[in-house]
Amino acid sequence: MNLTVALDVRAELGECPVWSVEEQALYFVDIKGRALHRFVPATGAHCTFSMPEEIGCVGLRKGGGFIAGFRSGLWLLDASGNRVKKLTDNPEDQRTSRFNDGRVDPAGRFLAGTIDEPKERAKAHLYRYDSRGLDTLATGLLTSNGVAFSPDGRTLYHADTPTFTVWRYAYDPATGEATDRTLFVRLQPTETDRGRPDGAAVDAEGCYWTALFEGGRIQRYSPEGRMLAEYPVQARCPTMVCFGGPDLKTLYVTSARTGRPQDELAEFPHSGSLFTMRVDVPGLPEYEFDLSV
Repeated sequence: MNLTVALDVRAELGECPVWSVEEQALYFVDIKGRALHRFVPATGAHCTFSMPEEIGCVGLRKGGGFIAGFRSGLWLLDASGNRVKKLTDNPEDQRTSRFNDGRVDPAGRFLAGTIDEPKERAKAHLYRYDSRGLDTLATGLLTSNGVAFSPDGRTLYHADTPTFTVWRYAYDPATGEATDRTLFVRLQPTETDRGRPDGAAVDAEGCYWTALFEGGRIQRYSPEGRMLAEYPVQARCPTMVCFGGPDLKTLYVTSARTGRPQDELAEFPHSGSLFTMRVDVPGLPEYEFDLSV
């Protein structure tokens, strides 16, 4: 299995790919490019919706449209990417914080984390949003990332990218409570390999797939935290994985090019593009945000 270029979009900071089973379309964001992309692999159709500020994450919404995390807070978007309602402010200092990675939980809540852009004070958080408002699930983070759920919805995975760690929680889909935090994976950086866990997804066997930012590869881990496989990407900075296609056996990987040195971009000219490969084990369909939960 080899990753190839699916869409030579060369986003500044591609992130948060989300597959719509109903539309058979892939949505993903370009954070620094302030855009939401829609790509239909069957036809090659691709369109871009411009955003008024940095958009860090997006989730499908029940009945159509999206929930999305911006620097300013969480918003509802319509099917064309227009902002229609602000749900809550980003409670942190927006000069140095924005919403980053996020995912809808099995009950329809939205889990979204922030990034502490100076990466010095560990002031980022992982939040849960539902009809009760915004609640904190994890604190003391540098870059909240890698939110994913086990097939039964009772295990939550969550990464703090600059610390090279992925954590595992017991998750209650009925209440949205995350407890019993334990270490799932800790990567060991070297002078030549600073690959660290970025965005993630879980497949139907409960295995956790993660993109290694500055690692040029993606990895698959068993539910016990044992690395099972890794695959190189034609970009130094893959950012997140997701599963799509009619059978959910097509893996998609977003990537970044912003701020990368010129010699790296010369070696990996497709940095920022969307990559794909076929896999043996299907992924899981994305949950949809439900404002009534």
